[in-house]
Amino acid sequence: MQQLTFTGPDALEWRDVDEPRLHSDRAALVRPLAVATCDLDALIIAGASPFQPPFAIGHECVAEILDVGDGVGSLQPGQLVSVPFQISCGACEACAAGRTANCSGVAFMSTYGFGPAVEQWGGFLADVVSVPFAEHMLVPIPGGLEPAAVASASDNLSDAWRAVGPALAEQPGADVLVVGGAGPGSIGLYAAGLAVALGAGSVMYVDADERRRETAAKLGAGTLAETPRRLGPYSVTVDASADPDGLALALRSTAPDGVCTSTAIYFAEQPPMPLLEMYTKGITFRTGRVNARDAMPHVIELAASGALRPELVTTAVVPWAQAPDALLERGWTKLVITR
Repeated sequence: MQQLTFTGPDALEWRDVDEPRLHSDRAALVRPLAVATCDLDALIIAGASPFQPPFAIGHECVAEILDVGDGVGSLQPGQLVSVPFQISCGACEACAAGRTANCSGVAFMSTYGFGPAVEQWGGFLADVVSVPFAEHMLVPIPGGLEPAAVASASDNLSDAWRAVGPALAEQPGADVLVVGGAGPGSIGLYAAGLAVALGAGSVMYVDADERRRETAAKLGAGTLAETPRRLGPYSVTVDASADPDGLALALRSTAPDGVCTSTAIYFAEQPPMPLLEMYTKGITFRTGRVNARDAMPHVIELAASGALRPELVTTAVVPWAQAPDALLERGWTKLVITR
């Protein structure tokens, strides 16, 4: 079979590899049908991430089940499913608590499409992908929902949900600030759209990029181009900027006893934080990798209901064979590659 391989900065190629097999009665084999870019993919392709080539790429997808192990009773071939980018067993203490990013049943940071265990699991831009814990990992896609619309439920959509969903459940109707712009910028846009869908009192999206601001407005958010020192205050704030000034804005704009979540990855020297102000206001600051499997059903349900329209964030949908050229073109916020 073929899989798309990242071979170096701005270099991608289709490579022939062995097709995976069912290695346990809990496993499934799936065929990716709609694969979306993650914001991290832009850094990977540019050679600006810590992950060294060569490795299979692609870690957001909706797929068709091809085969299942004898112990899989709730899933069947032909079914459409969302596949989380993180491997998790569903049976360990961490998984039972919803902390699937830190599953103790597999090697640390076991993921598709990048990371230290990518050689074992491969990527989603491939003909066939093995899913070791099928009944736990795979989330069925409701009928009538286009695979391309929710391909990012595997990661970026779920990452955005964890930044606003739990906080708005605790504070219904709270005002939300999202500072966007990290990489291609889809996570911040998804966070703004999700906050609107979840009934936030108001949503402000800050980003210097005009096209992303236009998308945020279509999702129902107010927009601002400048990054001031402070806004609000907002009970729920999101740093999706990967910019020290953006992070500082989100933190300073968080109301007393509010929650600020950073979905951004800061690879370089760590930015300063207004710790004294955070301390005096009693702010809760959250960062870290998303527990994708725990969040996926929430975003799929919102998309199926029509409350969330993730397709508004998609820049382009291209055929499978055009994946290498489309990925190297740059300029996309969210690229979806379909069969």
